[in-house]
Amino acid sequence: MEGFPISYNFTCLVLLLALSLIVSLYYFLWRKPESFQLRLRKQGIRGPPPSFLMGNIPEIKQAFAQSRSESAPSIEDDGFSGFPSFKLWCKKYGNRYMFKLGALNFLRTGGVLLGKGIVTANGPAWSHQRKILSPQLYVDKDTLNVIVESGSTVVKSWERIIESKDGFDADIMVDDYIRSFTSCVISKLLFGHDHCRGVKVTETCHALFKEMGATTTPGVPFLRYVPTKANRNAWKLAKEIHSMILDIVKDRRGSSTAKDILQDMLLAASEGTGFAATWGLMLLASNPEWQARARSEVKQVCDGHLPDLDMLAKMKVLKMVVLEVLRLYPSVALVSRRAMQDVKLCDMQVPKGVNIWIWGPALHRDPDLWGPDSDKFNPGRFIDGVSGACKSSHAYVPFGVGVRVCPGNKLGMIQMEVLFAMILSNFNLSISPSYRHSPTLGLLLEPDRARCSSCHSEDMISPDRVGSSRIDA
Repeated sequence: MEGFPISYNFTCLVLLLALSLIVSLYYFLWRKPESFQLRLRKQGIRGPPPSFLMGNIPEIKQAFAQSRSESAPSIEDDGFSGFPSFKLWCKKYGNRYMFKLGALNFLRTGGVLLGKGIVTANGPAWSHQRKILSPQLYVDKDTLNVIVESGSTVVKSWERIIESKDGFDADIMVDDYIRSFTSCVISKLLFGHDHCRGVKVTETCHALFKEMGATTTPGVPFLRYVPTKANRNAWKLAKEIHSMILDIVKDRRGSSTAKDILQDMLLAASEGTGFAATWGLMLLASNPEWQARARSEVKQVCDGHLPDLDMLAKMKVLKMVVLEVLRLYPSVALVSRRAMQDVKLCDMQVPKGVNIWIWGPALHRDPDLWGPDSDKFNPGRFIDGVSGACKSSHAYVPFGVGVRVCPGNKLGMIQMEVLFAMILSNFNLSISPSYRHSPTLGLLLEPDRARCSSCHSEDMISPDRVGSSRIDA
């Protein structure tokens, strides 16, 4: 009998903990989400009915599967092809609707990839990282020299390929070359003479990026914690990246924060800019009139010389081309913000804790904002800048919006301008017959590898030398 009080108290403690867990689960899995939905429904905001645990995840998966079985979208009509369920819901519920990703947040795959860097940080931690990061992304003469040097490597590589084809045009899968260009630029800027170590990190980051992108589509709850083959590969790559970056940080005697900042910079500067530049080459190859106009400007301004900052400032057509590429194919297609408190947006009251998602490609192609040719590639719309191209400058968000706009936006645009200028001054571009257009949302807006694998390519461009006997422009 002496042990009875201890046993009784332990049983009570277990029951109390179990009851607390049940109450907490009820609140977070049902009561809180239901209160969000009720407050939004009272404002006339509707959406697809969610299931208890999975939310609208099954519908999202079904829409992805159906889109893969359909024919590839046209270049001028794919504003929703990266996330097809958005198109279905827009048609049914209007441009403002609500949906649920499940009782818990199943899409936080970025934790392995982004760590606690500037993309995921908040408050003072974010401010501190932003202050450290901004000077590293300033574009000066030395930065431009690094970009031009990396661009020259791409040009020489393509020249060698064309020479091997007896001087005629050749199909080139541009992805690897563009990725090499952007990773070399950011590695040289970050690590200087030790940039080879940085390139190795970016290569591993890309492998992790592909692994995580393949599992981005919502699925089974807590799947990212299960030691599947894909998850084990991702965890292994993440550990390798952290180890390499930590070694570099130690050698440079940086702070522990630098590890996450470096990883974010390597990812954003190489992957984001790389995809945008790849889409840009595709659009230039698909629009020979604008390709010719941009080439003419480059030849007139540069006059056979490599581009410098003064030359870039004079090339208005080239800048308009870059702005239009980022309008039609923003790498960061999904802009997400969480309401940290109850907030009013126009006539809508957003409850604290609700995530607001903006699908950039659809916003960038809204005819009410951009005019009847919103689906067309028309860089001329930016002749008076963003404010002159759109009824609202806030409707152009390729680098995000507000105080958290991407700090590397200028560096990214300069890289694209330099790369386009150097390629256009040396090559004519046309679309390869093997190319299959199919944007998809991995972690960024990128070519659909599943579709492209059928023709053994991702983004295939057929360049030939400017002034050669054969012009495919």
